[in-house]
Amino acid sequence: MFNLLKMDVRRLFKSRSFYIILGVTAVLLIMVTVMAYAVADPEMMDAMEAQGADITESDRMMSEYIQNMSQLDLMHESLGSGFLLVIAGIGMTLFAGGDFSSGYIKNICFARPRRWDYVLSKLLLAGVYSGLLTALGVLLSLLSPRLVGLRLAAAPLSQLTRYAVLMWLPCWAFSLMALTLVLLTRSSTLGIILSLVSGGDLTVILAGALCGRLGLPPVEQYFLSSVVRDLCAPQTGAAALILACAAGWSVLYAAVSLAAIKNQDI
Repeated sequence: MFNLLKMDVRRLFKSRSFYIILGVTAVLLIMVTVMAYAVADPEMMDAMEAQGADITESDRMMSEYIQNMSQLDLMHESLGSGFLLVIAGIGMTLFAGGDFSSGYIKNICFARPRRWDYVLSKLLLAGVYSGLLTALGVLLSLLSPRLVGLRLAAAPLSQLTRYAVLMWLPCWAFSLMALTLVLLTRSSTLGIILSLVSGGDLTVILAGALCGRLGLPPVEQYFLSSVVRDLCAPQTGAAALILACAAGWSVLYAAVSLAAIKNQDI
């Protein structure tokens, strides 16, 4: 299993899609910071209003809110929106889907009859992939405000580290969803679509509406996108519930992945 993991890590760092994913992540996070800087600058708001832009009271309130943000607040606004989930899901989908499109999985499963070795190595790789994306997101959330001149209240290192770990675990579980869909369908299409839909909160909205209509408990609060948006917020600190949700979804996706790889022909 660990030999397969080392092979996968080497393939990951040689993969073009991996660097495209990193580049897209970096560009989008920097754009978010630039937009936050533009909104937070009172002089910029006055200049825009002087040029005819419709600046409302809510815009002024948003500007004041950003000015009073800490590093951790901006980090969560950038990463906790579901953006990191979508990127992790799409990235894992492209990498795992490449195993089928290139025929790599046929060679591996032929050489190693214990196919669960393949699945376990992919589960660990998903942790590596999501961990790298989370680390990149955290570093850019800290460095990009300095580059554009956005002054934020400093957050303690312990809080930043705790937030990064609690953000990484749901992202890891979410990337396992993408892996499971690839193993079930032998295609990248469904994984990409559901990464966008689930990470973008559409499944939460639909599940919430259905539960409300049927009088069921609000199970949508345990979806990974809800966990990232609400439970990972700096003011919440629900570490135990985050761990439980991430672990629960991870076990489910791992079990389905093992069943899929055993029951379908490679």
